[in-house]
Amino acid sequence: MNITKEQIDELNAVVKVAISKDDYQDKVDKILKDYRKQANIPGFRKGQVPMGLIKKQYGKAVLVDEVNKLLQDNLNKYLTEEKLDVLGNPLPKQQENFDWDKEVLDFEFELGLAPNFDVQVKTKKAVTHYKIVADKKMIEEQVERIQKQYGKLVSKTEVEKMDEVAGTFKNEEEEIDNKTTLELGKLKSKKAVDALVGKKVGDVVTLKTKGLFKEDYLLASALGVDREKSEKLNIEVTFTIEEINERQPAELNQELFDKLFGKDNVKSEKELRDRIKEDSEKQFEQQSDQKLLNDITEKLIEDTKFELPSEFLKKWIQVSGENPISEDEAQDEFEKSEKGLRYQLIEGKIIQENNLQVQLEELKEFAKGFIKSQMAQYGHLDPKEEELENIATRVLGNQDEVKRLSEQLMSQKLLNLYKEKANLKVKEVTYDDFVKEAYS
Repeated sequence: MNITKEQIDELNAVVKVAISKDDYQDKVDKILKDYRKQANIPGFRKGQVPMGLIKKQYGKAVLVDEVNKLLQDNLNKYLTEEKLDVLGNPLPKQQENFDWDKEVLDFEFELGLAPNFDVQVKTKKAVTHYKIVADKKMIEEQVERIQKQYGKLVSKTEVEKMDEVAGTFKNEEEEIDNKTTLELGKLKSKKAVDALVGKKVGDVVTLKTKGLFKEDYLLASALGVDREKSEKLNIEVTFTIEEINERQPAELNQELFDKLFGKDNVKSEKELRDRIKEDSEKQFEQQSDQKLLNDITEKLIEDTKFELPSEFLKKWIQVSGENPISEDEAQDEFEKSEKGLRYQLIEGKIIQENNLQVQLEELKEFAKGFIKSQMAQYGHLDPKEEELENIATRVLGNQDEVKRLSEQLMSQKLLNLYKEKANLKVKEVTYDDFVKEAYS
């Protein structure tokens, strides 16, 4: 077998493979002999079928199969040994009326080669790194939410403006019949609030669905319909009052602090607010980091210029899926995926040049940290090391989970690298300002 490469230009090459009979004949003959031993053909005893008949019936299929295996194995080996960085997969050049009986079988494969380029993590223009702070307004709102959540319900006989009213929404035409609890503080419609205030258990109130709540998504759950239907509704519904309660806020005392954070971890209202600020800003950091990662990605793609073997990639896209697609469809797919491919190449170069690697032990520690945070969400705040070790071992036994966690850990390593080496300007903002500025 002989393999040679013809360089077309910097991004395209053709690999030529010449396979002689000596490369495959022994293997083909052995397979055909095995076929002969097992063949059941009418008129012949098992194992006594003439080899000429076996070759006529199976010879071409076996030959093609063996040659394809040789091509696959040796082409991959050649690309590895020659250290050719290819995009997509080699594309076989179509040959009409191919003669499988020739002494030497010649094949050609088109290659799309990865471009050579330089990447600078420290971009010319600074990228904003948002530091999101919890302001006094946010902290007070969180304190109020906690007091409300852990407060107690006091039954009442008559509705007042900030009460919670349990009851049933009905509309026969739209087949609405749903029990729910209305918090008057979440209603947007002043007419609806006025209609409810002063009412008693057993009273029936007619309300309009349009603009009923301050947050539109609340309508769907209140009526027991899906979100899509609720967005189109502009009807009247009846609401039968079944229970009236006032939610009295919980006292800010040691009992509440212990319930929230464990015994004696928080001992005063000031410490409570400090803890809320700290926890909120930790959560904000994740959003800030994701924004930073996205922005640096966009900046690197914008600043790092290189050509791609576009025509080759479009051809490869045409034939690489389950079903071949048209040239126009391949063009559309290429345009959609080009930016992602560019960053994939940029990221790969950054990882290589900075020797970023994911080691098994650090992947296990990363998995344990992820598991611990998941357990904390369900109130399991202090799991034993043995328990974390066992769960992490099970998780890392799943290759899909290994891939997912490895990608997350590598993203974290890249983020740390960007924080250290990229051209960043830190900007301190409240969460509301962050949302307006970052996603407007």
